[in-house]
Amino acid sequence: MIKLKEITSQPTVAQLPNGFQESKWLQTIKIILQPLQNLENLRQRYGDIFYSEFNSFPTQIIISDPQAIQELFTADPKLFESGSGNEIIQPLVGGNSLILLDGDRHVQQRKLLMPPFHGERMRAYGQIIRDITEQVSSQWTVGKPFVARSSMQDISLQVILRSVFGLKEGERYQQIKQVLVEMLNTFNHPLSATLLFFKSLQKDLGAWSPWGKFVRRRQLLDQLIYQEINERREQGKIDGEDILSLLMSARDEAGQPMTDVELRDELMTMLFAGHETTAIALAWALYWIHYLPEVREKLLQELNSIDITNADPMAIAQLPYLNAVCCETLRIYPVAFFCFPRILRTDMQLMGYDLPKGMYLSVCVYLTHQRPDIYPEPKRFRPERFLERQFSPYEFLPFGGANRRCIGAAFAMFEMKLVLANILSHYSLELLDKVPLQPVRRGIVFAPSGGVHLAVKEKLS
Repeated sequence: MIKLKEITSQPTVAQLPNGFQESKWLQTIKIILQPLQNLENLRQRYGDIFYSEFNSFPTQIIISDPQAIQELFTADPKLFESGSGNEIIQPLVGGNSLILLDGDRHVQQRKLLMPPFHGERMRAYGQIIRDITEQVSSQWTVGKPFVARSSMQDISLQVILRSVFGLKEGERYQQIKQVLVEMLNTFNHPLSATLLFFKSLQKDLGAWSPWGKFVRRRQLLDQLIYQEINERREQGKIDGEDILSLLMSARDEAGQPMTDVELRDELMTMLFAGHETTAIALAWALYWIHYLPEVREKLLQELNSIDITNADPMAIAQLPYLNAVCCETLRIYPVAFFCFPRILRTDMQLMGYDLPKGMYLSVCVYLTHQRPDIYPEPKRFRPERFLERQFSPYEFLPFGGANRRCIGAAFAMFEMKLVLANILSHYSLELLDKVPLQPVRRGIVFAPSGGVHLAVKEKLS
């Protein structure tokens, strides 16, 4: 590992000395299995900007300095590629996913995808979120334990299927739900996540091999998605309020609709990026709320000040302490530890350093959120910090930033707030994990170890 200031005289990445005491392969295994410890050790030894090398990734600069992040996020987006740096998730979302696009195509696709996640449409989704939360939580039994992440995954997946696909309960709805969960569970342990990081392991050795299982589930999911698209086209049902209908009726500047493959890849992106991430964040929120009684009391006091059942969803979303709890949840253990990488298309100066074309720049969300100069006592869960001051988009960045900021950020926050408000207003829960929980890798994201075990103490209404 080499500090940036030690290598600025090197004109190209190829000429940089390798500062690792261990092999790239071993370093990658460590960052997969013990991400927090390794990232914090690296920052402690090398500061806020340093070089790093991991398997399946080129040499990259890891950044957790807000000033450097500001320089990066406010630079002309045309200086960077980003899509090609996200190849690790191509098996999950497909090559036409917004996440893998660059240039004009990325700009156009973002324009097509943005409208459904903002404005009046959000209000319509509010009732869907409430109804699904009530339906899932109604299956909980007093005194019986349940795993928060599984329940929250059920809620967030159904929200996506209803709001994105416009699917109602039925055979295809259940099939998509089941297959997607099984597909994502391929990577539900840190060790199985190595499949994504090591391309040499991505071999279909038959239905019982790990990658073979994943491929077959993906094929089945593709089949279900294409069936839905074809039925809609044949029946002329592309005038609905759901996001699939909006995408099917959208036209680019040349008047062309999206192809079936493009539709499939964007739907997979929303299914993958939009449901598991929110489910993990909700599981963490429920953990912290019940791990710290003073947070729960303060939040209940605020929720009891309005009629949650009949309140306008927008009014619930504006509750200040509820917002602070959600923000602090995303700060202390962000679901994704890194923003999407930027790859230099040309030589560039950053913080006074000359960087060569082709260099990968990776903003580390986790390390930025753990800076004591921005967040005093960073290991402490303290929502009040978000009431006391406003953080810049270069200090608080759970959804990434600039032209690569998650388009579903507002939707995710809205969903988190409504789900939490609904659950806490109707159930008194008890945390069974009365120990500090750590994040563990689940694919390329990070979830609470064990999923957070809770039990219903009492149904409140």
